[in-house]
Amino acid sequence: MSHKSAEMYELKKRVEELKKYRGRATELVSIYIPDGYDINKVMQQLREEYGTAQNIKSKSTRKNVLGALERAMQHLKLYRQTPKNGLALFVGNVSEQEGVSDIKLWAIVPPEPLRIRLYRCDQTFVTEPFEEMLRVKDAYGLITVEKNEATIGLLRGKRIELIDDLTSNVPGKTRAGGQSARRYERIREQETHEFMKRIAEHANRAFLPLLEKGELRGIIVGGPGPTKEDFIEGDYLHHELRKRIIGVVDISYSGEYGLRELVEKASDILKDQEAVREKKLIQEFFRHLVKDTGMITYGEREVRRALELGAVDTLLISEGYDRIRVRAKCNNCGWEEVKTMGEAEFQAYKKRLTHCPRCGSQNISFEKWDVAEELIKMAEEAGSNVEVISLDTEEGQQFYKAFGGLAAILRYKIS
Repeated sequence: MSHKSAEMYELKKRVEELKKYRGRATELVSIYIPDGYDINKVMQQLREEYGTAQNIKSKSTRKNVLGALERAMQHLKLYRQTPKNGLALFVGNVSEQEGVSDIKLWAIVPPEPLRIRLYRCDQTFVTEPFEEMLRVKDAYGLITVEKNEATIGLLRGKRIELIDDLTSNVPGKTRAGGQSARRYERIREQETHEFMKRIAEHANRAFLPLLEKGELRGIIVGGPGPTKEDFIEGDYLHHELRKRIIGVVDISYSGEYGLRELVEKASDILKDQEAVREKKLIQEFFRHLVKDTGMITYGEREVRRALELGAVDTLLISEGYDRIRVRAKCNNCGWEEVKTMGEAEFQAYKKRLTHCPRCGSQNISFEKWDVAEELIKMAEEAGSNVEVISLDTEEGQQFYKAFGGLAAILRYKIS
């Protein structure tokens, strides 16, 4: 995975976190500063907003908005100029207890240039610009064609989307002789022609808008016999889409399964495409597992140790992996404990751990951080590859369910 892909994964996690928060009033502040924009102008705007916010009638809302703006301005002083790609700040009171203020700030420099300038105070953080940035834009059109059936789909990132499943009224071949056989064949040819036109209409409707947006990277056509070639050569598809056909593949199945087979059989054509690369990677992991080569490891403790030893060639981490690392510390005697757990376990752990087990003090603080982000950072520092495994493929689902979504392919065996 490239550095940018790891950044995209971290951005996705951050967006998911930000979307969970709700303000009691319009007191959550979102600020987007575009690439190349003068940061001093943003400071000036925030000072003006600060003056306006002093007129907010509700005392608690006023206090929280002013606190958020102060925190934002304080943070912006750290920058002499807007970072490359721009900067987004999310700041506000995220306390769940009424009357208690807990103003937090997130600063995000995105992996791609920000084009939007925005300031908004709302009950939620504005995350739509980042959600659009995270959307997989490159797509491949998929068409499977038989005499009696056709399927139109889309490969976007690692997800295969079924768009249309079409069936025809083309009659089967007959052995009847004479005039009736020739007439029957003409009817059959006409029905086939009409069906091909219908397939093309559906494909044009699905793929032309993507072509106009610059998102369609190619079209792959598959089928069990010569019908697919008849479809391509018969001038049914829009001429601009015909130019985008990058492969014609023999497949055995139709329907949704046929689309999956088409992607698999076209792996040479799509060798750089994410779904194919991911499938091969997970297959390699399972091959090592079955043969017991000693060249893989899985589970958080084992993967962390392998990273610390510099033994990881490729870190495999599922999109669904959501464990957090928690540090509980007694501010009286210095006792501390570090554990990995889920968010719900963390809430229960905080309620349970009211006294220090060593000195009995109630002065305990908690710190938490995302395990996935920590391990990705460790991998990058060790020069290891990082591959985020989606939940959109069968292999990705299997990896998540069987191994908790965390594993590594090693550079060398470790004992």
